[in-house]
Amino acid sequence: MTQEKIAILGGGVSAMTAAFYLTQKENWQDKYDITVYQMGWRIGGKGASGRNVDYAQRIEEHGLHIWFGFYDNAFSTIQKAYGALNRPNGAPLQTWQDAFKQHSSIVLQEYIEDKWQTWPIEFPTNDLVPGQIDDELDIWDLFRTAYMWIKHFVSELRNEAAEHKLSEKDDDDDESWLERMANFISVESQELVDDVKDSLEHLETFLKQLPTKLQDRNSDDHNAIKFLLKRLRRWIISEFYELLDENDKIRRLFISADLGLTILIGMIEDDVFKHGFNVINNSDYKQWLREHGANEKYTVNSAPVRGFYDLVFAYEDGNYDKPNIEAGTIIRCMMRIALNYKGAIMWKMQAGMGDTIFTPFYQALQDRGVKFEYFNKVESITAQGNTVDTIQITQQVALKEGVTDYNPLVNVPVKGYELELACWPDRPNYNQINDEQADLLQQNNINLESFWTNWPQVYKTHFGQDLPQKTLKNGIDFDKIIFGISVGSLPFICADLLDKSPGLKTMSDKVKTVVTQAYQVWNDKTLDELGWQYTPDNGEEPVLSGFVEPFDTWASMDQLLDKETWPTSLEPKNVAYFCSVMPVNNFPPKTEHEFAVQCKLEVKNNAIGNLKNSIYNLWTDVAQPGEFDWSILIDPDNQVGENRFNSQFWRANIDPSERYVMSVVDSSQYRLATDKTGFNNFYITGDWIQTGLNAGCVEAATMAGMQTSRSICGYPEHISGEKDF
Repeated sequence: MTQEKIAILGGGVSAMTAAFYLTQKENWQDKYDITVYQMGWRIGGKGASGRNVDYAQRIEEHGLHIWFGFYDNAFSTIQKAYGALNRPNGAPLQTWQDAFKQHSSIVLQEYIEDKWQTWPIEFPTNDLVPGQIDDELDIWDLFRTAYMWIKHFVSELRNEAAEHKLSEKDDDDDESWLERMANFISVESQELVDDVKDSLEHLETFLKQLPTKLQDRNSDDHNAIKFLLKRLRRWIISEFYELLDENDKIRRLFISADLGLTILIGMIEDDVFKHGFNVINNSDYKQWLREHGANEKYTVNSAPVRGFYDLVFAYEDGNYDKPNIEAGTIIRCMMRIALNYKGAIMWKMQAGMGDTIFTPFYQALQDRGVKFEYFNKVESITAQGNTVDTIQITQQVALKEGVTDYNPLVNVPVKGYELELACWPDRPNYNQINDEQADLLQQNNINLESFWTNWPQVYKTHFGQDLPQKTLKNGIDFDKIIFGISVGSLPFICADLLDKSPGLKTMSDKVKTVVTQAYQVWNDKTLDELGWQYTPDNGEEPVLSGFVEPFDTWASMDQLLDKETWPTSLEPKNVAYFCSVMPVNNFPPKTEHEFAVQCKLEVKNNAIGNLKNSIYNLWTDVAQPGEFDWSILIDPDNQVGENRFNSQFWRANIDPSERYVMSVVDSSQYRLATDKTGFNNFYITGDWIQTGLNAGCVEAATMAGMQTSRSICGYPEHISGEKDF
């Protein structure tokens, strides 16, 4: 049997997932010959991380990465990868349970009366295991669960109000409301007492009496539920509105209840149960909340709403005044995050994402026989008719004589373990590259991963010729292509394909991306010493969102420090990660190397400004308005004052393949399935294709990779979450 040659372009989550499932079954090599072509020296895409050998092998990421507990496909896949490695006892990150730890609390920031206030939220854990895919929930199951949370919020509201000696009174029409409820529940109205607490219980009883699938019920049932939910919302407003500016807890409970009730009411009014969440994707989330009666002042502009926009970088063009996210897409994600998690709402990786995710992927795939070609930059892809026929590639470097296969990893010692951890470096392993080229790369501080790299000019000036190129041809070098370089790269790499495929062109135009920025600082003070005011009973460190722009998101990531190799004299007590969108209006031609330099400088200035002008709201002991104690930063270069920031880490994710994929209003309908590109041998994969989740995250990227594998080889048959529950 002749092997089918598959060229995988790019090494992100989706591309590696596709490769993993294509090779999951025994004897896969009888069918396929798979080669991954990767620009630069490492795989990982937007999830790539690197170890900085100059600074204690510290972990440097593209941004903040934390997995949610509903990521069943992603967890199932990484569990299989760790199982394939079968790491020995005494190895760091031996199992997936070593690589991930539960995290149950999040923190939001509210701006109240010209002051930032902390809103902690703790989610209960459960005994479920992420990745252990079982029968999928119906949307009605989540509706019931959401109502139970609302019931909890309302009960807490009543308790809190009682503590403030708020008199309990009902509106004039309470009697008719309870009477109507009684009719729907089929009990005598006199059995209902005139009390909202009992009313909540009876509404719960009514919901339990309905059949499993709400969409099978008639409009009378839907209207009954909608009536009761709206009545409950009116009662909450009448009872508690006057207290919202006076009591933080009551305000937060009110927001939670109003938000939950509005979502359930809107889902019924817009027939989401029949048509799925996509039916409301023609509205922005905030606008949709307004249309269905959410309180404008307190709920629509609340920290939970703003926090979700921050979570998915939902600001068009990076403009904080242009929030833009499909209502259906974000509500789908919200319900899965909050109501469908396993174990805990979040799981923190215990090393860099490169170390935790892409090392296992790479080692497992390499063991299986997948080939990796590094320093291969895809320049263009062309087609004849409906078949892709060529891939033009620039060979960025030549390997040293005698080096046939580039080894991309470095081994890093980990405290408490005899064995070292295989990790991705933050730069090429120059000792494997042609000496003259390696020296030239280092002398000119060349970034081989940058879209705006000046390496072609530097190379030509030095060697008097262009970088070598090669052309891969259909039927010779490949039979099928898996394109995993992200949607932002399509106009630059696939211009010929866009001209020939209207669907691909429309998707490229409609599915937007946004630039993000990130920075990390290593501190010689603990969270308490920084002045952070809130630590939950379980001792978890903050994962915070909804803060001031730029850098609306902060997480303390101290669990990573024991995987770095700091000497005792410099050992950090805390490492802090910050990220947000970054406004960038115009992107110059790829020859403008200075653009990348300027963007990185802008991130540095933004980060310094964040520390000087905003962090005092969170770190009260080391900062005050306009001032920051720079001496707390760990600086092996021993600089003074603000210059100590020079040894920290920051980056601008400006490259087309690095920008975050958005779900702007009315865009998901234009996402294509992996095999619907208009070309019979060209498959697309990534969190930008039509997955059913349609949001920028690891789970969507994993689903896309699984779908790509299934389209080619029929495996895996089942992918969780492709449809709305």
